[in-house]
Amino acid sequence: MGHKAVFLDRDGTINEEVGYVNHIDRFILLPRVGEAIRILNQNGFKVIVVTNQSGVARGYFPESLIHLVHQKMKDLLMKEGAYLDGIYYCPHHPEAGEPPYRQRCRCRKPNPGLVEKAVKDLDIDCSQSYFIGDRGKDIEFGHLIGAKTILVLTGYGRGDWEFYGNRWERKPHYVAKDLYEAVQWILRTEGKG
Repeated sequence: MGHKAVFLDRDGTINEEVGYVNHIDRFILLPRVGEAIRILNQNGFKVIVVTNQSGVARGYFPESLIHLVHQKMKDLLMKEGAYLDGIYYCPHHPEAGEPPYRQRCRCRKPNPGLVEKAVKDLDIDCSQSYFIGDRGKDIEFGHLIGAKTILVLTGYGRGDWEFYGNRWERKPHYVAKDLYEAVQWILRTEGKG
């Protein structure tokens, strides 16, 4: 049996939603994110970021910026005693940009390629795991991989939920104010809260 994991969307879930993070200074952690991830670390969950970053394909920023932003994210989390077990991203888009970034790939959510790689790399059991994001498509993706799903009302979450949630075919298992509240629900669900 594999490890339990919490998969996190990045923009709007971990950091402020600003459209495209096309400069490192635009990456700002949301409140209580470090504390939330530290709690997951302390409770034995693998914490994994899975994020589409089509700004590369669209020509908004170079792929090298993603690595700088992810290093900044890790550094900010480390200052709060938290860490990520993995970061997986897709720089592709099926219609925008030029090859090799313009392609239909298995890694662009809602395709499961990023999670399949994480499962293989980190020995994850998706049926015992959670997916947290701020969009309806994140919830659909979480269901697709067989995880319990949580919608956070940060980023696009509040608007997506209030205006479109009643039309979603698959609802989140829980709706949380932010990542910290989502983690508290996970702990309660796991009998640790």
